Amino acid sequence: MKRILVCTDGSPYAQVSCEYAAWLAGRMKASVEILYVTDLRQFEVPLMADLSGSLGIQPYQAILGQLQELEGKKAKVILENAQAAVEKAGTAGEVKSTHETGLLVDCLTDSEENCDVVVLGKRGENANFASEHLGSTMERVVRASRRPCLVTSRSFQPVTRVLLAYDGGASCRKALDFVAQSEAFRGLDLHIVTVSGSMDADTALGHLRSAEATAREGGFEPVCQMLHGTPEEQISAYVSGNEINLLVMGAYGHNRIRYLIIGSTTTEMIRVCKIPVLLFR
Repeated sequence: MKRILVCTDGSPYAQVSCEYAAWLAGRMKASVEILYVTDLRQFEVPLMADLSGSLGIQPYQAILGQLQELEGKKAKVILENAQAAVEKAGTAGEVKSTHETGLLVDCLTDSEENCDVVVLGKRGENANFASEHLGSTMERVVRASRRPCLVTSRSFQPVTRVLLAYDGGASCRKALDFVAQSEAFRGLDLHIVTVSGSMDADTALGHLRSAEATAREGGFEPVCQMLHGTPEEQISAYVSGNEINLLVMGAYGHNRIRYLIIGSTTTEMIRVCKIPVLLFR
């Protein structure tokens, strides 16, 4: 049985994640598990230490117990709302909810063991205070996860046209195989682009032709195009110019020097594209 794991924090972005999780589960005939993690650090902030010092240990423990009880009620409401959102979006599979305490990245290690895709929003509950910034938790999860991660946008839109950004790397080959073999993409329009930025044109063309052959073996009639320039600019322009609903790409290469100097292509694509991005490590 296939399983979709969707992470929620109760934010508007998380509600949209639930809609995309339901869409994906319907396409893959999969069940959905909704995960909410209570951040353990909220009970260890300086305020707690100050209360402990000024009130004494017994009153502090009483207040801490009340905060934990309140957090439990909050988790219950968030999970109920998320489950309602998934069911309203129309999935026919099983939907279950899980509440953990700790750090999301740590809890994900066990939770993702039997899942096929992890779904989460590009921003979280503080999105309104930093509208142009990505959630730090999102990037940590994508970097740590061993599963494909679907990073969702602010609003849901039906997926009819998919773009695969392909550079011939190992993560892109995983993405290509997933697209070619998964029921999630059957009947959708597939576009494949290769950007000849840091590679010569012959190499880029060879990657594109190889990807086209694999897609055709999977039953697609892909639209293939080689672009010239920087990947961030060319891919984002292609997304907006061709009414793409979902971007599929490899995630976070290993060139740490480039990342430290000019940032990550993956992070920039998630930030500038107003559509969901399905990432493969």
